[in-house]
Amino acid sequence: MTTVTDTSIPRAEQPLDDEEPTAAAPVEGEPEETDAAPGKSAGESDLFRQSEIAADYVEGLLDILDYDGDIDELVSAGRPVVEVVGARLQNLVGQRGATLEALQELARLAVFRQTGSPSRLLLDVGGYRANRRKELAAVARNAVEKVKEHGEPVQLEPMSAFERKCVHDVVNAIDGVESESEGVEPSRRIVVRPAD
Repeated sequence: MTTVTDTSIPRAEQPLDDEEPTAAAPVEGEPEETDAAPGKSAGESDLFRQSEIAADYVEGLLDILDYDGDIDELVSAGRPVVEVVGARLQNLVGQRGATLEALQELARLAVFRQTGSPSRLLLDVGGYRANRRKELAAVARNAVEKVKEHGEPVQLEPMSAFERKCVHDVVNAIDGVESESEGVEPSRRIVVRPAD
């Protein structure tokens, strides 16, 4: 078995994102953005409300830290999303996304406290998740090429659930290969192998 080493893969704690492969699932945060408006379904209105609660929480943190940033709340791919953009935000992402994962969990807790329901909120700061998705797509394609060339499974470095989901989505879109997660947190990783 070949192990791919990519030092750019963060080893942040696992967020509560779904990570198992789904054949037709969109990559989180990529599909069309939608804004809450009159006439939207009750479910989508609830999701937008979750993003508003989280945005208020994040705005309070930015004020405490004296950071400037523009905050957008939206619903994307059936989940609430908060995006923060601005200068001097790298500290909110942290080394390999660890701080961003922690902030996302705090924002989810703020939503839970007000609604009483768990949230699948996705928080992005400075476009980190979008950029990370592109990097992970390249890692996934590289692993697929090695599997197709050598016919042997390729094991990737440990990743967060968000990252594993991104890799699974890319691998599942390619014929002749499959992926699965193995191990336990924080060492849970993806193995890409030839499809049966």
